[in-house]
Amino acid sequence: MRLSPLFKEEFKMILVIAEKPSVAKSISKVIGANTRKDGYMEGNGYLVSWCLGHLAEYVEPDAYDEKYGRWNYADLPIIPEHWRLAVAPQKKEQFEVLSGLLNRPDVSCAVNGCDAGREGESIFRRVYQLSGSRVPIKRLWISSMEDSAILDGFANLKDGREYENLYQSAECRAMADWLVGMNATRAYTTVYYKRLVVGRVQTPTLALLVDRQEKIDGFVKTPYYKVSLTGGGLTVTSEDIPAETDADELVNLCQGKNAEVTRVKRVRKQTAPPKLYDLTTLQREANRFYGYTAQETLDTLQELYEMKLVTYPRTDSQYITDDMEDTVRELLFDLTEITPIINGVSVGDNVKRLINNAKVSDHHALLPTKEAAKSDLSELSECQLNILSLVAVRLAQAVSPEYVYEETQIEVMCEGHLFKAKGKKTVEDGFKAVETVLRISLKKRAANTVEKEDTAEDAVFTVQFSEGDVIPSVEVKKSQHFTSPPKLYSEDTLLSSMETAGNKEFDADTEKKGLGTPATRASIIEKLVHSGYATRKGRQIVPTKDGMELIALLPDYLKSASMTAEWENRLLSIERGETAPEDFMQGIRGLLTMMLNGCDQIPEEERRRFDERVRIGNCPICGKPVYESRTNFYCSDKSCRFALWKENRYLASMRKTVDAKMASDLLKNGKTHVKDFYSAKKDSTFEADLLMKVEDGRTVFSLSFPKNDGNRGKHKSTGKKKYSR
Repeated sequence: MRLSPLFKEEFKMILVIAEKPSVAKSISKVIGANTRKDGYMEGNGYLVSWCLGHLAEYVEPDAYDEKYGRWNYADLPIIPEHWRLAVAPQKKEQFEVLSGLLNRPDVSCAVNGCDAGREGESIFRRVYQLSGSRVPIKRLWISSMEDSAILDGFANLKDGREYENLYQSAECRAMADWLVGMNATRAYTTVYYKRLVVGRVQTPTLALLVDRQEKIDGFVKTPYYKVSLTGGGLTVTSEDIPAETDADELVNLCQGKNAEVTRVKRVRKQTAPPKLYDLTTLQREANRFYGYTAQETLDTLQELYEMKLVTYPRTDSQYITDDMEDTVRELLFDLTEITPIINGVSVGDNVKRLINNAKVSDHHALLPTKEAAKSDLSELSECQLNILSLVAVRLAQAVSPEYVYEETQIEVMCEGHLFKAKGKKTVEDGFKAVETVLRISLKKRAANTVEKEDTAEDAVFTVQFSEGDVIPSVEVKKSQHFTSPPKLYSEDTLLSSMETAGNKEFDADTEKKGLGTPATRASIIEKLVHSGYATRKGRQIVPTKDGMELIALLPDYLKSASMTAEWENRLLSIERGETAPEDFMQGIRGLLTMMLNGCDQIPEEERRRFDERVRIGNCPICGKPVYESRTNFYCSDKSCRFALWKENRYLASMRKTVDAKMASDLLKNGKTHVKDFYSAKKDSTFEADLLMKVEDGRTVFSLSFPKNDGNRGKHKSTGKKKYSR
């Protein structure tokens, strides 16, 4: 049946746009749009189509002005007056489908069914904007792809205008990243004559890696000593002793002497169960247990979400709302179907401890779904099964009782010196029972991948002691230890640092977001690796030489974790309608001004820190040296606009690029002989002289053909064509 009662008025046709084809397929099935068309589904009064992720992105600088095709410091800052979007060429066909549907006369309502978050809002709105459609917008906001969740979402569609602030936040984030990335990258690249990629979030993240590496490189191992006494079934240990002579003196002083128990303290303690997973916490544990990268975990979660096996992946909450209590209680009965490893383990039912409405904003914590208990999980990949199992086991832990133990602290005096020991005894396993079977399962299924953790526990005392007891003739030993350097980052610990970056800079009541968001942190790490500024070494992620050089030259404010975390807080404030988008963007423009003012002050000697250039020749305009870059041969005088581009329109049709020898000949003689120009007309190669002149600041090329009659001094010219990039 058609779901027309969802709206206050009767629409002729309702268009639903999902983020991906797989999601569109699930929605179509639920609402009865089962007839396949070209790029969409239709039926029961609905049209259902899909985006392909981001169909439209902000255009490159040279789309605003051709001059930006050349990286010129004098052109900065580049700040578009009117921002322009463009559809990626490989996605134009689907955009045309969506544009046509959005402008169909019989469509009176468009439902934004993209992922329920900042990026999903942006994906839909950009398509809607470029299509020129004016139909009213409704918002489908769901946290699960289960049929019941989709039906409930359609029964409670929101007015699209309620999400305007979320959209503005998404666009401010995208524009800020564009402005900082485009301007800072061009500024530092042109100042230092080396390509240097700067990002609003990725650069502070790289700074975390570099800071840790520098601390490790500068670490000096220092010895220290401990002295232990053993007797009567008890071993007690001194505090750290810096000097070996002092440790030796203590050994000689106490050897064979009597010691007295001066304090015995027994305290019953308890450890609360862990919270449910948010995305970042799951990414950390998946890295620690299985070695999965943050991106691998996110991609797998997205797959499970689209398979209706877990709830919405990109959540930053570890709680549920009170209206979910009954649903979660029902889910507990199905947990052994989802993860058999907990079969036979006592799992609690304290669902109320999971509830905190105030700490659930857009989405609740990660949960398995009821659909997962009904599905054939044998069809899942190993990675999918591992991630689903972690999510299910975490729910079992979170509702289980506290772990209760008795801690005993013993203090002993010998010859006026204090020695201590601490032990504990389990009273109630609580959630630890679930944790134990998880670790046993991990050892079986990922024997060589589970990262070793410091799981050493305090000793269990086999002998009972009381205050005043005397331990006769103790045996004394000295042991040497060394201070340890900080550990290299794994993705687990890097994600943790990104999440808490800048916390100490904020007031206690500030809602902190750290570097990036749960949805973007994985891609930030991947960008660092892809750009060559970081690399993976097993589980560890370390900065490269290029990464360390980049951080060394950048000012503090561009690599500041606290400043970047503050930008994230402001974006959150825009979502809530507490900050105007223009105020945020004004701050970003101020950052660009500060950055360029700083670049202006960089001394010439510092600008040459990467100067390994080979002089190609002299500039035909000003006579200054010409050097080679990755894309061109450029004049060393920044006020001179001469550049000889390796790839240019004149030579492209002849399948030729300018190499260093050709450039040297052109600069010295105004011509160079080329033996392998290509002729598309004849589908063959030919040889000719390439001639170059500079007219009114523009580089002009032409071809000349030496005659074969022995008189090579005469040439027949093909004419000339101006080229200016």
